Amino acid sequence: MSSQYIRFKLAISSDAFLAVYKGHAKNISTIALDGRRVEFAAEKIRQFLSHEGIFGVFEMEIDEESRFISIKRLG
Repeated sequence: MSSQYIRFKLAISSDAFLAVYKGHAKNISTIALDGRRVEFAAEKIRQFLSHEGIFGVFEMEIDEESRFISIKRLG
Protein backbone atom coordinates (compact mmCIF):
# COMPACT_ATOMS: atom_id res chain seq x y z
CA MET A 1 0.00 0.00 0.00
CA SER A 2 1.18 3.47 -0.77
CA SER A 3 -0.08 6.73 0.60
CA GLN A 4 -0.62 9.97 -1.24
CA TYR A 5 0.08 13.37 0.27
CA ILE A 6 -1.98 16.41 -0.64
CA ARG A 7 -0.83 19.89 0.37
CA PHE A 8 -3.18 22.84 0.58
CA LYS A 9 -3.59 26.24 2.23
CA LEU A 10 -6.48 27.19 4.47
CA ALA A 11 -7.61 30.59 5.69
CA ILE A 12 -10.87 30.14 7.59
CA SER A 13 -11.92 32.73 10.14
CA SER A 14 -13.27 31.54 13.47
CA ASP A 15 -16.66 33.04 12.52
CA ALA A 16 -16.73 31.02 9.31
CA PHE A 17 -15.73 27.84 11.14
CA LEU A 18 -18.55 28.48 13.62
CA ALA A 19 -20.91 27.19 10.91
CA VAL A 20 -19.41 23.74 11.54
CA TYR A 21 -20.36 23.87 15.20
CA LYS A 22 -23.86 25.01 14.33
CA GLY A 23 -24.25 22.13 11.88
CA HIS A 24 -24.55 24.33 8.78
CA ALA A 25 -21.31 23.09 7.26
CA LYS A 26 -19.91 19.59 7.40
CA ASN A 27 -17.22 19.66 4.71
CA ILE A 28 -14.27 21.78 3.73
CA SER A 29 -13.60 22.21 0.01
CA THR A 30 -10.37 23.76 -1.24
CA ILE A 31 -7.85 23.58 -4.06
CA ALA A 32 -4.61 21.72 -3.37
CA LEU A 33 -1.29 23.30 -4.27
CA ASP A 34 -1.11 20.92 -7.27
CA GLY A 35 -4.51 22.12 -8.57
CA ARG A 36 -6.70 19.21 -7.43
CA ARG A 37 -9.96 19.93 -5.63
CA VAL A 38 -9.93 18.48 -2.12
CA GLU A 39 -13.04 17.94 -0.02
CA PHE A 40 -13.02 16.47 3.47
CA ALA A 41 -14.99 16.44 6.71
CA ALA A 42 -14.52 19.66 8.68
CA GLU A 43 -14.01 17.64 11.86
CA LYS A 44 -10.62 16.55 10.48
CA ILE A 45 -9.17 20.03 11.03
CA ARG A 46 -10.97 21.00 14.23
CA GLN A 47 -7.78 20.32 16.20
CA PHE A 48 -6.12 23.29 14.46
CA LEU A 49 -8.83 25.82 15.38
CA SER A 50 -7.63 28.84 17.35
CA HIS A 51 -9.44 32.02 18.40
CA GLU A 52 -8.48 33.53 15.04
CA GLY A 53 -9.61 30.53 12.97
CA ILE A 54 -7.66 27.99 10.94
CA PHE A 55 -4.76 29.32 8.89
CA GLY A 56 -1.71 27.74 7.33
CA VAL A 57 -0.40 25.12 4.94
CA PHE A 58 -1.53 21.58 5.62
CA GLU A 59 -0.63 18.13 4.38
CA MET A 60 -3.22 15.38 4.27
CA GLU A 61 -2.28 11.74 3.92
CA ILE A 62 -4.74 9.49 2.11
CA ASP A 63 -4.57 5.84 1.12
CA GLU A 64 -4.73 4.48 -2.44
CA GLU A 65 -8.53 4.47 -2.23
CA SER A 66 -8.56 8.18 -1.22
CA ARG A 67 -9.51 7.43 2.39
CA PHE A 68 -8.27 9.83 5.05
CA ILE A 69 -5.28 8.70 7.14
CA SER A 70 -3.96 11.87 8.80
CA ILE A 71 -3.46 15.60 8.54
CA LYS A 72 -0.77 17.93 9.86
CA ARG A 73 0.03 21.62 9.67
CA LEU A 74 3.24 22.41 7.85
CA GLY A 75 3.34 26.11 8.49
